[in-house]
Amino acid sequence: MAGKKRRVRVAHELPKDRRLAIKKALQEHESEARPEWDRTSDWGEVRFMRKRIKKGEMRTIHMPLLDVDMGDSWPIPVTVLQGIRPGPVVTIIGGTHGDELTGPSACTNLLSAKFTGIDGALDPKTMAGTVRIVPVLNLPGYRSKSRYFPDGRDLNRAFPGLSKGSTTSRVAYTVRKNLINDSDVIIDLHSAATGRSNMPQIRGDLSHPESNLIAKAFGIEVILDSRPPKGSLRRIANEMDIAAVTYEGGGANRLDQNAVKVAVHGCLNVLRALKVIPKNPSRPRFRLNAGGSKWLRAGEGGLLDMFVGPGSVVMKGDVVATISDPGSPGLSVDIVAPEDGLMICTATNPFVTAGTPVGHFLPVTKHIDLLKTQIDDRNILMVNGSQEEAMWRDENEMVEIDVKGEWSGGSVDAEWNRINADETEQEEGES
Repeated sequence: MAGKKRRVRVAHELPKDRRLAIKKALQEHESEARPEWDRTSDWGEVRFMRKRIKKGEMRTIHMPLLDVDMGDSWPIPVTVLQGIRPGPVVTIIGGTHGDELTGPSACTNLLSAKFTGIDGALDPKTMAGTVRIVPVLNLPGYRSKSRYFPDGRDLNRAFPGLSKGSTTSRVAYTVRKNLINDSDVIIDLHSAATGRSNMPQIRGDLSHPESNLIAKAFGIEVILDSRPPKGSLRRIANEMDIAAVTYEGGGANRLDQNAVKVAVHGCLNVLRALKVIPKNPSRPRFRLNAGGSKWLRAGEGGLLDMFVGPGSVVMKGDVVATISDPGSPGLSVDIVAPEDGLMICTATNPFVTAGTPVGHFLPVTKHIDLLKTQIDDRNILMVNGSQEEAMWRDENEMVEIDVKGEWSGGSVDAEWNRINADETEQEEGES
């Protein structure tokens, strides 16, 4: 019947204490009055790095990552779109890790004439608020195809930073001062680290009310409820009560066009949900709020042959990979799915030793049939925004699934290869 709404089916499978913590935080949260967003209030130009951006204007300004008189200051382009009406400051960041290309590509797409031109979704003459887009945050890492800064440190473990600290710590300090402090919403776009690939997913602390809303507004199926790692951009933002989420999709040093497409779709969804740009956001048919996952690890060393990819829907007992060794002819070891569920990340490096992670597995025991209604001929989940047509749904028309568990075998944000980890942690302790 035309106009008839679907009813929601809700299944609560998050750990009880976490579910109650999220519920309590949302109940206690009171939206802060923001008179400056009142569309009857005064609204005019904005300044960034002492440069003026008039309302209805788009301008690209270079922000130096280091405050130096000699040597390379690593100026990065920051494009500011100033709307014609009051609204929030939304900062979209790519390339926090220099070898992750999903963010730079998605940001470049958002800045194309298709979106920023006349009557485009990001035409500043039809926008509210301020949108800042940073395609590449880690410029030296991007130039050298490296995850890290030249001092071997991870920028996403260096916040809040120190003005007189290490190179990476100084950059973190500059980013916090110029991009984080005055943001209302931050979307940090990432890919998986070297040797693996992620399906499109959102990570956020669902007990932080504003981040909870933004995570859902992104409009994709998989949300990982994870407390931000120490030193991460997301953590320092949440500590400042700024809504912040991390998008993950694709792998390092390669472009996954599907992941890029979903990232663009999600960013526009958030901006629509915030009424920064016109039209309604699209929402998925269902949403997986994941409170736990499992790392599948190699039990033996050798060559890894993966039979599934990121986003594969698998059944308990399915062989997801095989390990064989040229030095042991005729011998092989199967890695099987421990339960029904979803592979949210899989290895791309065929060389493994005992203990190497080969996949990140999300158990979905009660609702696997629902996932199967949205898979392609390779059993890959078709993520909202990856197809040509994304439909609008009201929030109460969705199926919301909470997946319980713990982060077994390592944090969801754990890296597979860490460089100078001890030095980074020592500096974090000092800051």
